[in-house]
Amino acid sequence: MSSVTRRDLLTGVAAGAVSAAAGGIATAPQAAAVSAQPDGAAHEPRAVTVTAADPRYQELVNRGFNTRFAGRPELVHLVHTPQQVARVVTEAVRSGKRIAVRSGGHCFENFVDNDDVRVVVDTSPMRAVYFDDKHHAFAVEPGATLGEVYRALFYDWGVTLPAGVCPAVGAGGHVAGGGYGPLARRDGAVVDHLYGVEVVVVDGSGQAKVVTATRDEKDPNRDLWWAFTGGGGGNFGIVTRYLFRTPGATGKDPGTLLPRPPATLRTTYVTWPWKDVDRNRFTRLVTNYGRWYEKNHADPRYGSLYSTLHLNTTAIGQLTLESRFDGSRPDSAALIDSYVAAVNEGTGLHPEVEHRTGLWLQATIGARFDTGGYNRLKQKSAYLRRAWTAERIATVHKHLTDPKFEGWGAVDLYSYGGRINSVAPGATALPQRDSVLKAWFSVTWMDPAQDELHLTWMREFYRDVFGDTGGAPVPNADHDGCYINYPDTDMADPRWNTSGVPWHTLYYKDAYPRLQRIKARWDPRDVFRHPLSVRLPG
Repeated sequence: MSSVTRRDLLTGVAAGAVSAAAGGIATAPQAAAVSAQPDGAAHEPRAVTVTAADPRYQELVNRGFNTRFAGRPELVHLVHTPQQVARVVTEAVRSGKRIAVRSGGHCFENFVDNDDVRVVVDTSPMRAVYFDDKHHAFAVEPGATLGEVYRALFYDWGVTLPAGVCPAVGAGGHVAGGGYGPLARRDGAVVDHLYGVEVVVVDGSGQAKVVTATRDEKDPNRDLWWAFTGGGGGNFGIVTRYLFRTPGATGKDPGTLLPRPPATLRTTYVTWPWKDVDRNRFTRLVTNYGRWYEKNHADPRYGSLYSTLHLNTTAIGQLTLESRFDGSRPDSAALIDSYVAAVNEGTGLHPEVEHRTGLWLQATIGARFDTGGYNRLKQKSAYLRRAWTAERIATVHKHLTDPKFEGWGAVDLYSYGGRINSVAPGATALPQRDSVLKAWFSVTWMDPAQDELHLTWMREFYRDVFGDTGGAPVPNADHDGCYINYPDTDMADPRWNTSGVPWHTLYYKDAYPRLQRIKARWDPRDVFRHPLSVRLPG
């Protein structure tokens, strides 16, 4: 595999994880999103129902990001409007058929592609992005990919959202799980700008209906809005539209209601060949990176810095630091040079450093994300409140350099903190609000016959890294649980999570009881469920 494709794999698959959620996909069956209000019902496309006999069926049920899982639903409904969603959901409930929803298709676990799912509601045709005059907010339909959202918001209004780095991820699950990306340290998580949500829910009688909920204090449906500010996809209903407006933003000009992106991005790649890195140098490098964010995560000069330290297996051949920064700052070069020097300080290494400067939108949505066929995946996550200890880093090094494992795995340490941490934990359903880094553990491979080899390596790796806390990053001084948009069903398995801390505490912490109460109100029949869904109380 060429070095370009390797970089695409190392940074692209990881970037997809930054954006992934419980419903997304890269290939959608409809045209790109539009940036003007959709036409009226007279031009409304009809809903399409696809069965196993239809030539489109295989395409629709096999478009998930993780090919370890393949669903066999009886029906796939391609829907275009909230009313169509409500109709097909009511029909499925009355017939007793298990439902799942897909927007972009980037779910890492079997929440959609599950043997128990009989009906898939595919919202990928719902891709409009426009300004809603009634709510004075930007509307984003769930099937719109992040690339389409960025393009529409920027071209038409000069604004953006601090969402994920992978342009192919669908907005539907990404937003529901909290959402973060290159501008999150400057502007907060994407849900910090969520004003409202339009959802198809199912009442106790089995009737589906369309409900709009906003963050307005007097909105009787406000709890439903809150559930979608980090409560995860596939829990409470099917989103048919998100509404975005930054809290405190005023005026009639839409161009003042969301953040404005940098004019240019300065992208820096730093590469350390594994042949030059022993355990001591590795420890110093990872320690430097963590301590830099401990000290500087709230430094406003670095607010626009988005950085990932890719700690790859030796089979990949190198360690990589990828950074994006506001290139329009007159001191951008000096700040990034200082940052790179701080990460490399004392290692005795002489890495290759490459800088690129480009226009913000082109640099954001023009990236290639080629997995090279490595589309079988296992992933895990952790929030870091401070740098890892030397002992923990030694465990990471041991597994990445294991001569018995020649696969493509990594731990990616993503920059976090900044404006994200300025929001109170209970203000949204995303409770992790004082971390400085986020870790994504991943392994990818091609051959189904090697599933057990790769799954075992990843599970033992993660278990050993958190061996002092029962194989999970339990909330304490060092860690703060897991990220629901990187779902891992092992956290609900006592064979791998021996911490005594339940999976829902790892993902939701103290927010979980409130999410359960909201579930009881809005999904009393538990229509929307999956292996890590919010459970009904009792």
